[in-house]
Amino acid sequence: MPADPTDAPRRWQPILKLAVLAAMVAAAGLPINDLFSYALMAVAVIVLAVGRITSRRWSWAVAGVIVAAALGAKVAVDVPRIEEGHNVFLPGGAANALVAGLPPDVYGAMAAEFDEAFPPARRCNATSAGCWQAGGRPDRVYAFSFDGIYDTSVYSRRVTGIDFSDAQWHRLGFVNELAYNWNIRASDVARGQRERGVRRLLNPWRITMPHFMMFSFPAAFAGSELCWQGKVLWEGPGERFAALRHADWACRTLAPGDAGKRIFGLAISPDAPLAMKLRPGPAIRFYQLVEPALALIVVMSLLFLLLRWQPRRLLLPLTLVGLALVVIVLSDASLLGGVRPFDDGDDGLVYDSWSRTMVQRLLAGDVLRALEGMEPVFYFTPGSRYLRAVEHMIFGETYLGYASLLLLLPPLVFSMFRRFVATRVALAAVLVFVAVPVGALFGSTFYNYVKHAAHGYGDSAAAVMFIAGTLALVGRTRWGPCARFSPAFAAGLLFALAVFVRPNLAIGTAVLLGGAGLASLWQRQGRRLAGLCIGFLPVFGMALHNWYFGGVFVPFSSHTAMAQSIPMPPLAYVSALWELLRLDFAGENLARGGLQIYRMLIGPSESFAMAPVHAAALAIVVCVLSSRRYEGWLRLIAAATLGLYSPALFFIYSDRYLLVAWLFTLLVCCVWMRDEGLPWLRMRHPGLVEGIERHPAVAWMVRPLDRFARAAGIVPAMRARAAISAA
Repeated sequence: MPADPTDAPRRWQPILKLAVLAAMVAAAGLPINDLFSYALMAVAVIVLAVGRITSRRWSWAVAGVIVAAALGAKVAVDVPRIEEGHNVFLPGGAANALVAGLPPDVYGAMAAEFDEAFPPARRCNATSAGCWQAGGRPDRVYAFSFDGIYDTSVYSRRVTGIDFSDAQWHRLGFVNELAYNWNIRASDVARGQRERGVRRLLNPWRITMPHFMMFSFPAAFAGSELCWQGKVLWEGPGERFAALRHADWACRTLAPGDAGKRIFGLAISPDAPLAMKLRPGPAIRFYQLVEPALALIVVMSLLFLLLRWQPRRLLLPLTLVGLALVVIVLSDASLLGGVRPFDDGDDGLVYDSWSRTMVQRLLAGDVLRALEGMEPVFYFTPGSRYLRAVEHMIFGETYLGYASLLLLLPPLVFSMFRRFVATRVALAAVLVFVAVPVGALFGSTFYNYVKHAAHGYGDSAAAVMFIAGTLALVGRTRWGPCARFSPAFAAGLLFALAVFVRPNLAIGTAVLLGGAGLASLWQRQGRRLAGLCIGFLPVFGMALHNWYFGGVFVPFSSHTAMAQSIPMPPLAYVSALWELLRLDFAGENLARGGLQIYRMLIGPSESFAMAPVHAAALAIVVCVLSSRRYEGWLRLIAAATLGLYSPALFFIYSDRYLLVAWLFTLLVCCVWMRDEGLPWLRMRHPGLVEGIERHPAVAWMVRPLDRFARAAGIVPAMRARAAISAA
């Protein structure tokens, strides 16, 4: 937007926006674990990104009064809350907290249900790995929940309402505790399964772990109706529990004598699901609206009092975020507020379980053991466990933090492409990237990032940080980066975080930061060089961790020293070259090297037909790197792209390791096609190119893009780029 005299100085904009965001978060309250609060904060962040903070003192004064009044109202209004406890139910075991911790009637009823659903005669062998009997038992009666870390919960957490018909949306985090890492092929009791058919769209997962929920209501809920479908144990006088089973929905009114009593809901058998809903009275309904209403008032007041923004500037980010949300829902809707059971033995289960233990240690005041991260020497992907811990501390028992990174990716991709190609091409590229899965063949599609994020892997998060760091490094305009300290510091920090989460990005990071550092030295940009160095310093935290806790010097993680992690070490390529020179085509190293390169070239499609396509794309990257006709920053990205591919030549292959490499390859190829590919075609086949440009289908696609660009307010940028190109 054009500058305005009332705007705060540019250098203060990021700090002031963070202050406004902090006030919004304080009004919404942590954790942000419901869709209303999350949607409100997501829209607010988008407006903050496109707007400018004002320097008008009266606006800040009024905003301060509104925030203070809202926070005071939150403290003054004591919203009645329900004590909730939940946990997995497993009978027996030497150290089972449920045996002595649950009331005898309750434990007996649950054990009988368990024996009926899983007869002892048909249970898995207790000595076989992966059997639930060989695993752990609950070490506490009610499981720990991230939703309760900012509250004085007696059991797992405190809630203001009850409404669930599917366990995955009730946010039961214990399903991903490592103690219950059962193998579906060895255990008769399973953690969960993927739904099929249309139901999987909004309910992609079915929790099959035997579990229970307990609710204790304060006196304010007297007169409310508790409705359920399934089996409930209702506490009466003398700690005796009455079993109430409803095949269909039925309700019971909470009496004054029910205050403080425990009501257990049983979901022991996978074939007998539990659903519960609370119908509160008018007073409770009013209380339930107080907190979201205050959050809405504060957020809207801050946006209109402290920010200057144009509504049409929201069109592009909201469109990209909306399309990304559609892809997330189609892939795995549990990312948007639910809890899915991660695959047994998978990285996602390990990261999530470790983050739970780390946060519990932190809450207990054991800071050093929390920072240790469950390993004295990192074995693999060090940063994912810390990323999960921070996510859960902000977003509770959800994966909304990871979803936020995914929603940030499309705008980053658009800005990255717009940096080097025309706005129309960048707009088309990002729309194809998000909405058209054709990029799945090459690896450059949003769906791949969502797929790996849904499994709990850290690769997608690291890719977002790496792309954001690259954009901060090379600048968002054709004129390149500025010499200021703060953008360089942001770039260095983002690269450090990306490598912390996924060390396989280290070579690409070294190329980018090394090239940018040399350029800063050449241009005598001391502040920029200092920002890059200081921002990247946290990357050495991995080596410091391994030395402090493990007493050994390991730069990243120790699994890189294991032979099974490197099926094709560098010396094996030397042997393969010698076998090739001797025409020993049956040589072991030559065959292994060829297979390693083949796996790298087939891409996520795992189709032989894509190998030549990837090979040609890599040849183009090398061509751009070696040609002086291209901008230096693009050539640096081309060099970094080759660095990102290099680990695939040696380490075990997985398509998630090359997400950034494939996207950068596409970017470099687009610029090459503009500068060399299309001119060559025009010279050799002018009629063909002219026919394609005049084809009705091309016009049908171009016109909507131009209309959208005008509506979104990016037409002036398009005209400026056209003028630069003409000059």
